[in-house]
Amino acid sequence: MPELWPSILDTLAELIEARGGSLFVGKDASTFWAASEINRDRTERCVRENWLARGTFAARLFGARHPGFITEDDAFTPEELEAEPLYRDFLRPGGIGWGAATVLPMATGEKVILAVNRLYERGPVERHFVDRLDALRPHLARAILMSARLQLERARAASETLEMLGLPAVVLNERGKALAANDLMKNVARFVNWLARDQIALTDKAADQMLRSALDAIDVATAAGVRSFPVRDPGGEGALVAHLVPIRLTARDIFVRCAAALVLTPLAAPSAPPVELIQSLFDLTPAEARVARNLVSGQSVDHIAEASGVSQNTIRTHVRCVLQKTGCNRQSEVVALLSGVSLVRSPGAIPDMS
Repeated sequence: MPELWPSILDTLAELIEARGGSLFVGKDASTFWAASEINRDRTERCVRENWLARGTFAARLFGARHPGFITEDDAFTPEELEAEPLYRDFLRPGGIGWGAATVLPMATGEKVILAVNRLYERGPVERHFVDRLDALRPHLARAILMSARLQLERARAASETLEMLGLPAVVLNERGKALAANDLMKNVARFVNWLARDQIALTDKAADQMLRSALDAIDVATAAGVRSFPVRDPGGEGALVAHLVPIRLTARDIFVRCAAALVLTPLAAPSAPPVELIQSLFDLTPAEARVARNLVSGQSVDHIAEASGVSQNTIRTHVRCVLQKTGCNRQSEVVALLSGVSLVRSPGAIPDMS
């Protein structure tokens, strides 16, 4: 259960009379982390300011290829430790100066550093404490590997669920790398370029730029929840609506960063899509989805309120929520967007989009 890592790190720290622990997961150019509650602010700052890349700390850990925990005495001479930026400029000014760490290269591509830290005044970690950590290391390694594998399975499950709805979809990380794609993506191949290292790009350059901008803002709290935009093929013979739907993250996502699902829906004759589809695509409440569908059907706010038996103010509140969640500015944009969303009911039934 990866969300329990903060408490696990606390337990490891208690074993060696330390003050909390941190787990760093490096993948490509990104670093994700989990930490004991007492270490959260320090760990967040360490990643934000990129302290692990300063000096030689990480390089020495991975270069040692030691299948166990390493202390400062194992990795540095006293003079080298005094000059190491991570200790000299970051840890020791905060009262932390000693610890034990281990590295775990993962088969899924991540590089993991697990560290527990003592207060400087407590002194270096003694060998019998390191032996305690070493006895647990194989179990920790298996747990981390399982976490990484489970995240890959979650990515595949997300794309397969969308395939059951008849929607071409690919699950992306925050850098636009495809973690999983369903078979329906083959039916929209002319709209997508598959690049090296599992990167994807949309053949419509304007749409691809919108996709990049949406990915850049995927974790910004003030950004719209879903970004939707048209995608045209190079020959101008068809069009899709692309929806970038954020996958909200928890502690379990530190291993494989499932940032968003890119869902491609073919344009078809204008119609109001099913309420369930609108709700699932844009994370709407049932009431908001019904209001959105009624707008597409040509109903006014007054008519929707009367038919629903609620006040116009309530309907207007639902409309504002729909605008926010779909990334639209006006009701007419919502109608245009949802009129093009078509539920493809079987994998082979992608309609002619000419």
